Amino acid sequence: MDYDTIAKSYNELYIEEQLRKLNIIKKYLKIKKNHKLLDVGCGTGISTNFFDCKTFGIDKSKEMIEQGNGNLIQSLAEDLPFKDKYFDIVISVTSVHNFDNPKKALKEIQRVKKSKAQVVITLLNKSIKYNKIKELIKKYFEIISEIDEDKDTIFILR
Repeated sequence: MDYDTIAKSYNELYIEEQLRKLNIIKKYLKIKKNHKLLDVGCGTGISTNFFDCKTFGIDKSKEMIEQGNGNLIQSLAEDLPFKDKYFDIVISVTSVHNFDNPKKALKEIQRVKKSKAQVVITLLNKSIKYNKIKELIKKYFEIISEIDEDKDTIFILR
């Protein structure tokens, strides 16, 4: 999908679906105001701005970032512009299947998260990369819970 092309209509098209997933995710996270949260593949920042803590969002698409607000940065998931062990929480909502190199992106998430960080990755069920990415998730993280949502599987990880 060309997110630059749909950036202006993204929120209108997907906000309800995103909020449904985020409300599920929120039940599994223990969030404190002083926590630092990274949203990898943040798009317009719907999920970045959903949580009540210090949030950062990164996305490859300049146009998506420009449609959002908050602390959103244009960057690749495979080359996160943050120091090691910086984040208390890392989320990636319905985006990992779009990354050029999901393996490298998951390694980057592993690098920037604190050792006891909470991690949530949702994976589009109909993605042709689903099985490969799920195996990578198992390789790099401990799966605490796996929740079947309408269009995604939500992985609660450590």
